[in-house]
Amino acid sequence: MPKNKIDFVITWVDGGDAAWQREKCRYDATASSDDTDERYRDWDNLRYWFRGVEKFAPWVHKIHFITWGHLPQWLDPAHPKLNIVYHEDYIPGEYLPTFNSHTIEWNMHRIQGLAEQFVYFNDDIFLIGEMKPEDFFRDGKPCDMLAFQPVIANPENPVMSHIYMNNSLVLSKYFKKRENVKKQPRAYFKIGYPFLYFGYNLLELMFPQYTGFYTVHGASPFLKETYQTLWKKETMVLDQTCRHRFRNQADVSQYLAREWQKLSGNFHPGNITKHFRYFNLQSDNPRLVETICKRKARIICANDANKPIDFLRARQQITEAFEKILPEKSKFEKS
Repeated sequence: MPKNKIDFVITWVDGGDAAWQREKCRYDATASSDDTDERYRDWDNLRYWFRGVEKFAPWVHKIHFITWGHLPQWLDPAHPKLNIVYHEDYIPGEYLPTFNSHTIEWNMHRIQGLAEQFVYFNDDIFLIGEMKPEDFFRDGKPCDMLAFQPVIANPENPVMSHIYMNNSLVLSKYFKKRENVKKQPRAYFKIGYPFLYFGYNLLELMFPQYTGFYTVHGASPFLKETYQTLWKKETMVLDQTCRHRFRNQADVSQYLAREWQKLSGNFHPGNITKHFRYFNLQSDNPRLVETICKRKARIICANDANKPIDFLRARQQITEAFEKILPEKSKFEKS
């Protein structure tokens, strides 16, 4: 496979599927697990992800669509760029069945035919503006931004606070904070980074140990070799994570791999937030709707956070906004 090929990987689950619900009910989540409905419910807007890719990133080599076993009724699995990937196709059997996104993510490098360079999308991350290959990779390296940010004790989402700290603890075994800054200062203080993160990085130098990292919750560029390296170095940690049926506070997330690439110097530094906007979904979403309709960004994340909202109202708002900018069917949809 040519080295310049870039694949997309997207994960999706239909939390309303009765068969999936029956299998999930066979297993009990523990008190340390994150098993909220928001982790699994379907916003029925995935077709706009495919429309966005076709319109704004037609250069993508292959799309690997990861699913438990169900497919959207409108999706055409025969599209030549589409590879349907079931959990059992690439996740080792001892980890199945799984309802843990980390298990699904930590085994992506095992997908047959996956390019060395790939971009990982959650199903809440959409392209709404033109993207180029060099927005994700340059000279074979992922484009990213290296910045510190303290892990906070968030009582509304305590599991994630643990996971972010777990990531930092693994990284601290291999990288010394101040030494790493001295080794690659231009990666920490790159001209063009948001001014706020220059400040974060300067302040964080006061503390000798890692307190956390700023990672954009958006499209994540990865190299397969990063995953392979971490599985060799941290087999026990990753095995433990993958054996949790549900997302667990003892897990490490795929952000560990992203930070590993950066601390290793195996990335191209740049301000990846320039054309990205992140939103936690509310009952009413005027800023998100305006961003989509006026295309004020090129990538957005519409995150279904762990709190109650008027789901039907929010879903209608977002669907109507997407329909305004991407009204035409893509070739990924059945005619």
